[in-house]
Amino acid sequence: MLPKKTFKTDVVVMGAGLAGITAAIWATKKGAKVMILSSSIIGSGSSFYPGTWGLGLIGPENKEDEKNLLDTILQVGEGMADPKLASVLVQGIDDAIYDLKALGIPLKEAVQKNEKEFIPCFDHKKRNWHGIVKESARRILQQELNRLGVKEFTQTTVTDIVINDGRVSGVTAIQRQKEADTLLTIGFTSVIIASGGLGGLFKYRLNTSDVKGMGQYLAFKAGASLMNLEFMQIMPGFIDPAPKTIFNEKVFRYSEFHHAVTGKSIFEDWSKEKLDERLEIRSTHGPFTCRLGCEGVDIRLYREFLKGESNVRLSYKEELKENQPEFVKIYFEWLKKEKNLTMDDPVYLGIFAHASNGGIYIDAYGRTGVEGLFACGEATGGMHGADRIGGLSTANALVFGKIAGCSAAEYSKGHQPVIPNENGTLTCVPGADKLIEKIRMLNFETAMVAREEKLTLHALEQISEIKNKAEKSRFALQQNEITGKHYVKTRELEAAITLSEAMLQGILLRKESRGSHYRVDYPIKNHNMAKPIISTLKEGKIIQTFLK
Repeated sequence: MLPKKTFKTDVVVMGAGLAGITAAIWATKKGAKVMILSSSIIGSGSSFYPGTWGLGLIGPENKEDEKNLLDTILQVGEGMADPKLASVLVQGIDDAIYDLKALGIPLKEAVQKNEKEFIPCFDHKKRNWHGIVKESARRILQQELNRLGVKEFTQTTVTDIVINDGRVSGVTAIQRQKEADTLLTIGFTSVIIASGGLGGLFKYRLNTSDVKGMGQYLAFKAGASLMNLEFMQIMPGFIDPAPKTIFNEKVFRYSEFHHAVTGKSIFEDWSKEKLDERLEIRSTHGPFTCRLGCEGVDIRLYREFLKGESNVRLSYKEELKENQPEFVKIYFEWLKKEKNLTMDDPVYLGIFAHASNGGIYIDAYGRTGVEGLFACGEATGGMHGADRIGGLSTANALVFGKIAGCSAAEYSKGHQPVIPNENGTLTCVPGADKLIEKIRMLNFETAMVAREEKLTLHALEQISEIKNKAEKSRFALQQNEITGKHYVKTRELEAAITLSEAMLQGILLRKESRGSHYRVDYPIKNHNMAKPIISTLKEGKIIQTFLK
């Protein structure tokens, strides 16, 4: 029989990356009793992803630069960013940097600040750049959680959000333990979703295995809206050796890409002038975009990758080895230390889903429109658009993590936590993990760099079949059959189905190419579609409309 435990608190934080930890710290500082739940460890998610050296964090150089940064966010967002949320983000960065320093978290500073490599991805000028080293940040943040008395649940997956009288009142979760999985029921006054992005919907992804979209799914079911799901950051990374290591975009101009078998360039049909021009532009941004005229580079890499995992071999030109900019040097020093790779080692390259530009639709206070439900970090959408400036994902986690934590604590002052009624019979779908892998492959083949109607419709049909198969095979678990793993996988399958449907339907609805969304059959931007797509769930049906 699955053991059960019940708890009461003021605020529950779902997710223990940078946004979740920040939210937990500030909710506690504002007087709330806080529990933080992580499906892996404290200091997890994309914030602490081991496939790169650390976290870049950028902000305005001074007060005068705030307007320029805001204007640039809206420009590269191409109409998909909420001006209010973007403004709140920009205005909160200086305080966020101050808060990090006050905790004693060491920040890297640029020495050669004027080198063009320090211009953030998709930006046009240098900003106030800092680097956060993951391990030191994790250690200090953990110490702060301990000092404040935040109660931690690791290896714990939230499976349901309970709603009573129109507001959220509790969660149920499965905590994995050596002795036996435990079913937790936690009553609270507010919950903050900070569970990361949607990378877990794809087979090839540059994020940790705990990033699965469960937070977005549960918020969606609870009545929150989702926005901009079709805008996913897609990036090149290593397949072998050091799988899932992020490729540093700054070295595109110094790189050569060969067919692994023939040794010929994958761009052999391009003139040298065309290739050099495209790679020079491609060196200015990490994620894919169709906005700058170099989309053909990623499309070629993607299509070669579809032919075989180890189809593209990467090597570096001699000029890079002789003269490395500071930003690039930091990367290669980390690569040698952590991955034992040098510039002379051959690498096989692939294309990966990386980070979400869209997610739960929030306001300037981290509210979702559902009473007691707040969200922050990569799980949310609105402060970014069709493309996102490099270093602002970290800023988003810090700024809106603080806002959501403070808002949730303030909301909790007017309510009392109660233990919610337990849900009904737990059910399970056999083979849920295999069905999830099928969905991930469908999304990889359909919703990555090159998208088109025919393939998207086919993917939706396949997912519908998976959904029907799952429902027909679902069975109620008897108490002596219950294992937390089986139930968690079933909930993750439900999340993958619903979120994939919403994302793919958004891809179909946006009949144009804009930023990270490229339609082969609609390669031109349509100015009539310069509005975000909002998704809502009504009686189990996904409704999508352009934001008015």
